[in-house]
Amino acid sequence: MLTQLSIRDVVLIEKLDLMLHKGLTVLTGETGAGKSILLDSLGLALGERSATGLVRAGAEQASVSACFDMGPNHPVHDLLNEQGIGHEPGEPIVLRRIVTRDGRSRAYVNDQPVAVSLLRRTGALLVEIQGQHEQMGLADQATHLDLLDAFGVKPALRSAIATRHKAWIAARAELAQARSRIEEAAREEEWLRRAVQDLAALGTQEDEENQLAATRLTLQQGERRAEAITAAMSELTPRDRRSGGGPAAALRAASRALQRLLPATTAVASADAETMLQADGPQAQAQAALDALDQAEAALSDAEGLLSRLASDHDADPKLLEQTEERLFALRASARKHGVSVVELPGLLLELRSRLDALETGNARIEALERAVTETRRAFETEGAALTAARTTASKRLETAVMAELKPLRLERARFIVSLEALPAESWTARGMEQSSFLIAANPGQPPGPLARVASGGELSRLMLALKVVLAGRSAIPTLVFDEVDSGVGGATAASIGERLARVADGVQVLVVTHSPQVAARGNNHLRIAKQVTRERTETRAEPLDGDARREEIARMLAGETITEAARKAADSLLGIA
Repeated sequence: MLTQLSIRDVVLIEKLDLMLHKGLTVLTGETGAGKSILLDSLGLALGERSATGLVRAGAEQASVSACFDMGPNHPVHDLLNEQGIGHEPGEPIVLRRIVTRDGRSRAYVNDQPVAVSLLRRTGALLVEIQGQHEQMGLADQATHLDLLDAFGVKPALRSAIATRHKAWIAARAELAQARSRIEEAAREEEWLRRAVQDLAALGTQEDEENQLAATRLTLQQGERRAEAITAAMSELTPRDRRSGGGPAAALRAASRALQRLLPATTAVASADAETMLQADGPQAQAQAALDALDQAEAALSDAEGLLSRLASDHDADPKLLEQTEERLFALRASARKHGVSVVELPGLLLELRSRLDALETGNARIEALERAVTETRRAFETEGAALTAARTTASKRLETAVMAELKPLRLERARFIVSLEALPAESWTARGMEQSSFLIAANPGQPPGPLARVASGGELSRLMLALKVVLAGRSAIPTLVFDEVDSGVGGATAASIGERLARVADGVQVLVVTHSPQVAARGNNHLRIAKQVTRERTETRAEPLDGDARREEIARMLAGETITEAARKAADSLLGIA
């Protein structure tokens, strides 16, 4: 229910904080005191359109906050969670609206900025307003079927029709999809057969692309090693074997040249022999060079042998590399052609085969789905007929119950009608095969029409009250607001209105703006709205009343400007004060 309403800088209200309670709260005050401003402010917090000139003179913006305490199972919690607004069931819900002087508006739910449309959806779950000039809630025909069902239809019937409708819709969707697939496959049959043939011939294996890529890399590396070994060996072997070239031949030629040098050295005169045989003599140096050439020739021979063995161990297979690349490139080309990855090719083949199979088995499949649609529709119609019968019975009971409430509300000449209109099959929904609307014929001989179009403002408000009395507890909305529901009536009718407002308030919070002392006396809580001039500025204030102050206010409503003792005694009588 609504627990707090805070208003800042709205028309004549500079600052107003109201604490509200359960039961019936009456708002009284002289005409023009600002009661309508209070309701307009509440409407602003609920997401209604802001009126021009709403911001108080001298202020830059107006703001209204409404705080609600809701039970953990109320539908508003689901709405807030769906919209990603952090909220735990049981925590207060605060709706806030700010309007600047230039007409711009900002909306908040629990201090999180939201669109005004979401604020309006949230507010519609929390408050329903019935006014002289604007009706919400019961005047909306879209709510009538649910209200009728809540009044007199078992929930199991609603649940059953929703289940049957879901099954029927699912069967229709599956049939439509199957027909679409067959039609599409028929248009592409030649392409499908060719694609299936090509993909089947390709025979893609699981993870084949990765395996081929790894094999290709290994073969490419082996080929590069073989090329390096071949290049090294070519440097060690004669390019022209007839010329005898190459490093080995060069080493042997150098050795023969040095060997010729040594005998010539030993033939020198004996006088020089001792000198030549010294370690650093010519003969020793030549011998060292000859030894080095022998070692180089041996190392070269070893290198040639090692290279030969390495070449035989890494004998590259160019044909295998070529085959691997051809296979890998074929897979990738097929994947590009069909707009998928290589790994998706097997799945694509299965899908295309199923589309071809659908052509071959399509007729049998379509016939089976058509039977399913017929069966699910028949089941829906069976449940729908039971629901229609229950609604027909409930509509008569609702008419009787509302009519019984109209006479005490001075609507004894009116006729209330619950209309049930069968819908065409294409308009059937999970709610059934008909729609409902509440109609009123305000006077004898007048054809019935929609509530908001036929009845006058006062009549409509009283009719809404009658409906609320009958439908008490059927709606999840916890707060009802009636704006001058007693307009144009008095005496016994006003007393009947007050009595019925009190009955409705037993189950939900009710706020009523009233000029009737009979209605005001029924309130559990009483607020007096009044204008006050301070420093040449007019302000609207709200004052909670109890005890003597409440007695005086009701006496004022009875007597007018001058309160008499007779008026006070009449007020005591209305309040039940001995």
